[in-house]
Amino acid sequence: MSDRLEAQFAFLNEADRLKSVLRATTLVDGSRPENSGEHSWHLALYALVLADQAGPGVDINRVIRMLLIHDLVEIDVGDVPIHSQNGQAHASAETQAAETKAADRIFGLLPKDLSTDLRALWEDFETAESPDARFAKSLDRVQPVMANLMSGGGTWKTYDVTFDQLESRVGLKIARGAPGLWAWVKEKSRPWFG
Repeated sequence: MSDRLEAQFAFLNEADRLKSVLRATTLVDGSRPENSGEHSWHLALYALVLADQAGPGVDINRVIRMLLIHDLVEIDVGDVPIHSQNGQAHASAETQAAETKAADRIFGLLPKDLSTDLRALWEDFETAESPDARFAKSLDRVQPVMANLMSGGGTWKTYDVTFDQLESRVGLKIARGAPGLWAWVKEKSRPWFG
């Protein structure tokens, strides 16, 4: 029991570092960048509140678990904004390799059963093949859009984002997991792009 608790608290203490990872997205009032811990909590709340937007067969409790851990790898890798460097760094092989290495280290702190369970959950989110992961990924994409809408353009201004870029980098992922949500957000976003 003592060894198990040591491992569990080692992981939890390491996860606290996520609060120090600053993201490009600001708080909705634009006052400061959000941190990745805040982002993960907010996404879990998004899943709880927007559960009615999920498709058939989506397990919201699993989605919430997924969203609570999806960005833990940023402890080692940092936030890679989807609109930076024309979006190339976000999905690059280098970033994915760094995130996999971070997942090995961070989830490896846990006892084997928890490590296996949470790592599988993280991998599911990354591949976005299950209905749960597709919905979780759609929420991960929609939350920054809402922050940009509320903060007067936010990172869209910072990275000179076009509506076509928003649609291809963000909208397609939202629509894949929550088509009704994308239709609504798209309508709200369009006026910001002229």
